[in-house]
Amino acid sequence: MGTDRVWQPAQEIRGLCRENAPDVQLTETRTQTRAQSRTQSRNAPQGPSPFRVEAEALPSEKFSDPQLTAKGERRASVPLKTLETLWFNTGTLCNLACATCYIESSPTNDALIYIGAEDVSRFLDEAQNMGTREIGFTGGEPFMNPHFLAMLDDTLARGLEALVLSNAMKPMRRHEAALLELRERYGDRLTIRVSLDHHTQAGHEGERGPRSWEPGLAGLKWLSENGFSIAVAGRLLPGEGMGDAREGYARLFAAENIRVDAHDPMRLVLFPEMDETKDIAEITTDCWGILGKSPADIMCATSRMVVHRKGEPAPRVATCTLIPYDKGFDMGETLAEASSEVALNHPHCARFCVLGGASCSA
Repeated sequence: MGTDRVWQPAQEIRGLCRENAPDVQLTETRTQTRAQSRTQSRNAPQGPSPFRVEAEALPSEKFSDPQLTAKGERRASVPLKTLETLWFNTGTLCNLACATCYIESSPTNDALIYIGAEDVSRFLDEAQNMGTREIGFTGGEPFMNPHFLAMLDDTLARGLEALVLSNAMKPMRRHEAALLELRERYGDRLTIRVSLDHHTQAGHEGERGPRSWEPGLAGLKWLSENGFSIAVAGRLLPGEGMGDAREGYARLFAAENIRVDAHDPMRLVLFPEMDETKDIAEITTDCWGILGKSPADIMCATSRMVVHRKGEPAPRVATCTLIPYDKGFDMGETLAEASSEVALNHPHCARFCVLGGASCSA
C-alpha cells in the first residue's frame, strides 16, 4: 500500500474513533534496554530522535484484549488473503544503534539470533507451495549474518524475487564481489532498499548517529553505479509535508547521481513513525467504513515473518515484520499454522498499517 495517504486519514480516524481511556504508568523495560544498547554503540545518537512521536502515553486499557477495544467495541481483524511476501529476520545484531529502532537492533542485541540457511530453505519450500512471489530480508543488518548470502542465492535460484533492507554500510560493502555476481545472474529480481532516514545529513545522523551519513550514502551510490535495482526508505520530520520530503530527496539523488525516482512511492518509501508507548486510536470493525479501507489493504493480509528468538529451539512465524517479540503475535512453527486471522491488537497495527497506510513490502 502506498504511503502518500498517511496523514489525512489518521486525522480523520482520531476524530471519529478516539477512545478516552485514562492515562496510567507504563512499563519502561524495553525503553531502558534500547537506551543501554545505544550507550554501548560507538556512534550512537546522543540526543532524542528528530522523528520521535509526540503524543500522550498509551493507556494500559488499550490493546489488552484481542477481541474488544478499551471501549468494548469489536476489534478489527485481518484474514490472510494470500502469502505474497514472506519475510525473514536475519537477526537483530546491527552495526548501528538507532534512536528509535522499533526492533531495538544494535551491536549488542541478539534477542533474535542469526537464522540459518537450512531453516530458510525449509520455509522457502513451504512458501513456494503457497504461491509466494517475494522474499524479504530484514534485521538488524542482514549482511552481518554469516549465512545471508547463501540464503539470498537460494531464494533467487528458485525464481523468487528478493527484497533486502540494508543500511548499505560496511557489512554490505564487504560483499561487493558476491553482490555483483548475484546481480549478473539474477538481475532486477534482487532489490536492495537502503535506509536513508532523511534527505539531510542532520536528520539522518540525528536518528542513526554521527558518521553514518557518508558511508550510507556511499553504499547507495555504489549500488546505483553498478546497476542494481534499488529503493530508499525514508521518513518525515515533524511538520514536513510529503511533497517537501520527496522534493528534498529528489534534489539529493540528482546531486549525487543516484538512480532513484523520488516521486515513485515504490522506489522512495516514506514511512510513518512508530512508538508502542504512545497513545493511538484502536481500530474497530466500524473503522474500515469510516476510513474507506479494507482488511485486504493491510500488510498482514499478504505477508508473514520468520524469526528465531534467542532461547527457542527453532524459528517461528510472526504475523509481520513489526511485532517479532510479542507472543500474542506468534503463529506457530510452519506457514500452514500461520494462516489464521490476525487481531489488530497492537499500537503498530493502528499507527503504521491502518492509519499510516504503510507496508514493508516493495
